[in-house]
Amino acid sequence: MKRLFCLAAIAAALMGHSFTSQAAGVEFGVGQTGESTMTYRLGMQFDWDKSWWQSDVGRLTGYWSGAYTYWDGDETTSNHSLSFSPVFVYEFAGQSVKPYVELGFGVAVFASTEVESNELGSAFQFEDRLGVGLRFAGGHEVGVRATHYSNAGITSPNDGIESYALHYTMPL
Repeated sequence: MKRLFCLAAIAAALMGHSFTSQAAGVEFGVGQTGESTMTYRLGMQFDWDKSWWQSDVGRLTGYWSGAYTYWDGDETTSNHSLSFSPVFVYEFAGQSVKPYVELGFGVAVFASTEVESNELGSAFQFEDRLGVGLRFAGGHEVGVRATHYSNAGITSPNDGIESYALHYTMPL
């Protein structure tokens, strides 16, 4: 399991390195699960530098997200995960502040198959996210996000887990 986790970390680092020509940001997040486990997330975002359906109301855009999350449970249920996800963002028009809604579907690898009393069934999980926030002039961003992890029934058990977090993204 540790070998798989290390390989996933190396792959995430290499993928992040290949996106350095695009606009990037560092994400910091603090959240909590439904069962009160604290989560701490550190990630990188790489903008797609594309937009669709641009109008006076807003535009559809997106970014790649790679992150490390620490799940701060008790001595036996603390966990670590790495995740990678494409995220679609509908950004509403604005001058200095632009509200947005985001939706992402990706993958994650956990160091252990247990978080709190939840049995994930496998280290491999799918990551689904839904969030809202504000983008400020200069590229800073704050928001709230709900993230769900599940193996989609590939293995049993499949308890899954959710995290609800506040996040801040700082442009690089």
